[in-house]
Amino acid sequence: MADISGSALKVENLRKSYGTLKVLDGIDVEVKKGERVALLGPSGCGKTTILKIVAGLLRPDAGNVHMNVSRIGFVFQEDRLIPWKTVWENLEFVLPYPQRIERILKLVHLWDYRDLYPVQLSGGMKQRVNLARALLVEPDLLLLDEPFKGLDLEIKAELLDEILQMCSSMKVTSVLVTHDLREALIFADRIYILSQPPTKVRSIVNVNLPLEHRDFCDLKLLDKEREVLSQGFWVAFEPSSRSR
Repeated sequence: MADISGSALKVENLRKSYGTLKVLDGIDVEVKKGERVALLGPSGCGKTTILKIVAGLLRPDAGNVHMNVSRIGFVFQEDRLIPWKTVWENLEFVLPYPQRIERILKLVHLWDYRDLYPVQLSGGMKQRVNLARALLVEPDLLLLDEPFKGLDLEIKAELLDEILQMCSSMKVTSVLVTHDLREALIFADRIYILSQPPTKVRSIVNVNLPLEHRDFCDLKLLDKEREVLSQGFWVAFEPSSRSR
């Protein structure tokens, strides 16, 4: 049994193939309690596969997942809301605790929209409901699968800031999957940069930025982005030699 004292999650030598396609080829990831970690890599490298294995939605071919948490919240790429239920009813369907639903809706700034149906919501609002649904179970571990995909930059920046502030204030251990370096730098304490398939951890970046500098246009964040790019980060996103 792996020693995970002080850690919420430890993934060891994770391997996964789909038919003859080897996707994950020995992935090691550790997330300490209260830490925010980003898995950053190109499309198709298996980032979502890692999250689904951690959440128990998918079985690996080999490797181990050790967790020191009791409740997991999962924010999917798609909102997956029930169209014939209001915002309140979508949350009530997950957990019928009115006081907790009220608190979470106010936290994600959706209290005034609780009686609306998904078709009446903007993309950013739908994703807020998606986030509220995950927070409703009061997770020890929050898994975020590209939750800002398809959102306008202004909405993305606002929602990212809200999630960052919530995770920080509530000390929620969280793992964000993204292919956007700046998103990862804003959100994470540490970034695992993944290669093209067969996917390995190419490098680990310690972000070390105070919350006040975690903004898309902040100069210190842009300096950190240049620093990472200068280390050859872009190579991880180039097509593999076999696919050229």
